Amino acid sequence: MTDSVNPAYFAAWEGGVVDLMMGIPATAAERKTQHYDKFASQILDKEAREQFTFPAQYMFKDIPNYDEIDDPIDLLVTEMDRFKISHGMVNVATNEKARRAVAEHPDRFIASWDVDPNEGMDAVRNLEAGVRNLGVRSAQVFPAGLTPQVPINDKKMYPLYAKCVELDIPIFVNAGVPGPRVPMMCQHVEHIDEVCWFFPDLKFVMRHGAEPWTALAVKLMLKWPNLYYSTSAFAPKHYPADIVNYANTRGADKIIYSGYYPMGLSLERIFSEMPGVGFRDHVWPKFLRDNALSLFGMGPSK
Repeated sequence: MTDSVNPAYFAAWEGGVVDLMMGIPATAAERKTQHYDKFASQILDKEAREQFTFPAQYMFKDIPNYDEIDDPIDLLVTEMDRFKISHGMVNVATNEKARRAVAEHPDRFIASWDVDPNEGMDAVRNLEAGVRNLGVRSAQVFPAGLTPQVPINDKKMYPLYAKCVELDIPIFVNAGVPGPRVPMMCQHVEHIDEVCWFFPDLKFVMRHGAEPWTALAVKLMLKWPNLYYSTSAFAPKHYPADIVNYANTRGADKIIYSGYYPMGLSLERIFSEMPGVGFRDHVWPKFLRDNALSLFGMGPSK
């Protein structure tokens, strides 16, 4: 990478990056356990059940492999330093290594909590306990990956949305056709409209593309002040054109960088492709860090 390719991008990158979807490097066996346990019964496709190490494996190539590593936390921090990532958000709800990462490097990691609305009030209590005891700063939910699935606007979700408003934390929600071979309609982007209407104070961040309803996602971001979009699970060369165009016009404050390392994308691939994204100059610092810092009330980047 040379700064002659895209000076605005490289200037912003040098200032640091906030990545709102990172994982802890893990072996193939650990990955399969982490990603399949909650909804293995939904996977009816034989290839996915028997050959994949994570549910959306067919969509990715050159998946990072960490079957032989000494300390996954040290490796992750080293990779973050290498690619100028100042903060990474990790899920601490069920991952003890992620909890250790946050405890050992509180200045580098943002703790998130995976919620399951099928658990009723226990889910609400557990989220609150995570905020209180582990410094959790966001919630996250994968509607299509729940057993049973729960639509984005389902009544089961509402206590968790209300709790996020009360705790003043954002919630990250997978939207659009899911990568795993499970039904999609619970993640239709149109469901988000009702949620934003009923919870105007809720900071709602779309994850994983919102495809094929990206034009609708843009319309809803124009409509609702607290609705955002993150680029998780997409290699930069595949960022949807609707999203790039929106960032370049009225949405510079709404589009937030998220990666997918080490689940499906390497940081090498992400940051080698990133300069080719067609963002205008003023978008880059907002996209790479400022919007995320603002979302969490962490102040301007230094």
